[in-house]
Amino acid sequence: MLPLFTGLSLLLAACSDSEQGCRPDPAADAPAVKVNLQRLERPFFRLQSQQQALLFMNQHPVFARYYLQRQPGNEAALASALAEMATNKDLNKLKRETDAAFPDSAALAQDLGDMFRRVQHYFPDFRVPPAYTYISGLLGKDIYVSDTLLVMSLDWFAGPKASYRPDLPQYMLRRYTPAHLLPTLTQSVSSKYNRHELTANTMLDAMIHSGKALYFSSRMLPCTPDSLLLGFTTKEIIGVEANEGKIWGHFLEKNLLYSTTPFLVQKYVGERPNVPEIDRTCPGRVGQWVGLQIVRKYMEEHPKVTLPQLLAEKNAQRILTESHYRPKRN
Repeated sequence: MLPLFTGLSLLLAACSDSEQGCRPDPAADAPAVKVNLQRLERPFFRLQSQQQALLFMNQHPVFARYYLQRQPGNEAALASALAEMATNKDLNKLKRETDAAFPDSAALAQDLGDMFRRVQHYFPDFRVPPAYTYISGLLGKDIYVSDTLLVMSLDWFAGPKASYRPDLPQYMLRRYTPAHLLPTLTQSVSSKYNRHELTANTMLDAMIHSGKALYFSSRMLPCTPDSLLLGFTTKEIIGVEANEGKIWGHFLEKNLLYSTTPFLVQKYVGERPNVPEIDRTCPGRVGQWVGLQIVRKYMEEHPKVTLPQLLAEKNAQRILTESHYRPKRN
C-alpha cells in the first residue's frame, strides 16, 4: 500500500466537503432550547474550609451525589478533600488557564442550546439536563451526562497551553481541546439512543456501533468537520479518504469483519496511535471511521430512514448489506 500522504496534489484532490463547510441540517429550524449553564468552578474555588465545602455540596445535591460520588458516611472526608483542592495553588493556576480557554459562558450556553435543540428535533422525549461546568483537577470524569445531570470538566479540555493536562498519550491528548468539547459530549449523548446487541461482538458490530455514534454527532453538529468528530488531524482525514478503497480492501482481504477476537477488534476500532497493519500513516480507530462511511452510505441509500430508526437498528450486517458500500480502490 502506498503511503497515505503522497504529495500536495493528493491533499488538494482528497479534501472532503466535511472539512470545508456545513452538512445539510434538517433540524435547522428546530425551536430554540435555553440552557441554564452554571459555572460551578467559580463558587468551588471560593471554598476555604470543610464547612464551606459541605454547604457547597448541599447547595448542589445532584452534582454532589452523581459527579462527586457523595454518599452517606463519606461527607466529611469528601468535604475535606474539596476544601484542600479549592485552596491548592497549582489547581488555582489551572483554573485561571481554563477560564482563559473558556472565557465566554454565554457562547458556550448558546452552543449547547443549538446542539440540544437538534437532539430534541429528532428525539422529542429528550429533556435537557441541568448543565454545569467544573474543574476536577483532572480527577473526575471529563464529561458526565445523564437524564438528570450534565457536567463538563473543562480542565480536561483546556488545551495545550495549560500547565497540567490529562495523563494520556499524545494521540489521545490532542482530542482534549476546547474545540473537542461538544463533539465528545454529543457521542456521550448518543449512547442514550444507540442500540447494540449485547451478544454482538464482531469487528463489524463494533465498527457500525461507533459509526452510528459518529453519524449522530455529525447531525447534532452539522458544521463540525470530521477531523474534530473523530479526533483525527486534517492530514489523517485527507489520507483515509484518499485511500478508502485500500483500507476497506484490507478488512476484506484479511477476513476481519467477522472476527470476534477482542485483541484484533481493539487494534482497528480501539485506541491506538496508528494501524501499521494497513499503513504506518493510518490513524488508530480507523475502524470507527469506516463505520461512519458505511452508515453514511446506508442513509444515502435509504433517505426515508430517520435518525431514531438508524440508532435503533441493532443488526450491523443489515446496515452493511443495505448500504451497498463498495469504495473503489485507487
